[in-house]
Amino acid sequence: MDFQKMCEVISETVGCDLEKVTREAKLEEDLGADSLAAMELVMALEEAFEVEIDDAELDQFKTVGDLADYIEQKLA
Repeated sequence: MDFQKMCEVISETVGCDLEKVTREAKLEEDLGADSLAAMELVMALEEAFEVEIDDAELDQFKTVGDLADYIEQKLA
């Protein structure tokens, strides 16, 4: 998986600076992704990486790293 591409998708979708998007960055607290932004982000990532992200699993994604690890597992 292309982590840089994922960071760009997150930055564009959430509307935050690309520099803020790190593996440790918290989606809600650090990047300002509320529940609506989180849903938009999931759709954008599904399209960008051609994976399906289960809506029921959204609560487990606290950081960018959590999301990256999940997508990597889906692509494996």
